[in-house]
Amino acid sequence: MNFIWSHHLWLMLALPLLPALYLWLLRRRGKPALRVSSVVIARQAMGRSWRRHVPPALFGLALAILLLSLARPTARLTLPWASATVMLAIDVSLSMRVQDVLPTRMVAAQDAARTFLREAPQNVRVGIVTFAGSAQVAQQATLDRPSLVGAIDAIQMQYGTAIGSAIVVCLAELFPEHKLDLGEMTYGASPGKRGWGEARPSAPPVFTPVAPGSYDAAAIILLSDGRRTTGIDTLQAAKMAADRGVRIYAVGLGTVDGHVAAGEGMAIYMQLDEATLREVARTTGGEYFRAGTAEDLRSVYQHLGTRLQMQTRDTELTGLLALLAAALMMVGASLSLLWFGRVA
Repeated sequence: MNFIWSHHLWLMLALPLLPALYLWLLRRRGKPALRVSSVVIARQAMGRSWRRHVPPALFGLALAILLLSLARPTARLTLPWASATVMLAIDVSLSMRVQDVLPTRMVAAQDAARTFLREAPQNVRVGIVTFAGSAQVAQQATLDRPSLVGAIDAIQMQYGTAIGSAIVVCLAELFPEHKLDLGEMTYGASPGKRGWGEARPSAPPVFTPVAPGSYDAAAIILLSDGRRTTGIDTLQAAKMAADRGVRIYAVGLGTVDGHVAAGEGMAIYMQLDEATLREVARTTGGEYFRAGTAEDLRSVYQHLGTRLQMQTRDTELTGLLALLAAALMMVGASLSLLWFGRVA
């Protein structure tokens, strides 16, 4: 357990004073003489004397919990995703029309993406990025599942495979305040000419890198059947995601030996680059999955959709502790009214 306002923990030092104050109040009341006509009645009265200590003990425990909650404690808990965004990056290069995964790799990928939309929690926003020779946003992150299905159905295949560029575009959607410029990263800054009185372009904001996989509000699911042929270096883009704490779940589709080449000299580009995809997942704290058939691909996406229903994250416990303290006070007050006819 950690504390956001740990400097408030010094208030806990006052807790030992509560028992001492309670004992002092008991002695101050004195010990009035009591006459009883029966030893049995006296024993019964003594047997019930413990009840008078229960309500004060519950009030004291509630006060201790309230003091602890002032320090705003946090703990890592596994809970349903409250608000999150998942970016689906889908390879739409021409190699996706190969039929080693029936009916074709592209149709299998589209079907698997629809399966993911069905399995993912409805309160999770999903965005779609397609990539071939370039990467572009096919659908911004939204809760509107029909719009996402429409974007999946409208996919068109192109030349090239820019895996790294797809990761950068996903990051630009997740972190618009970081002002990631894919064109500038690919081709370099364009000097251009500024008009009279035109402001100088602002530099991208500086951010502090975080631990890989520590950003629980977003994730990227990357599907590819080949290796990078253009665009940003894949591992460089993966490092950018890791620095922002975003996990990448990489899914490899197709054959590793590239035997399904469509023409002379094309086999190397049809070959699945498993080593790079595994490294992308490892660098970002995600996972790598290999899908050799359409059924395998559906199973992977179904698994990811189910897995994203829960997440382990740092959760503040202040509200929960305050609720527990209030419940203890209510119980103490109820017992005092029941046994003694007053709240004391």
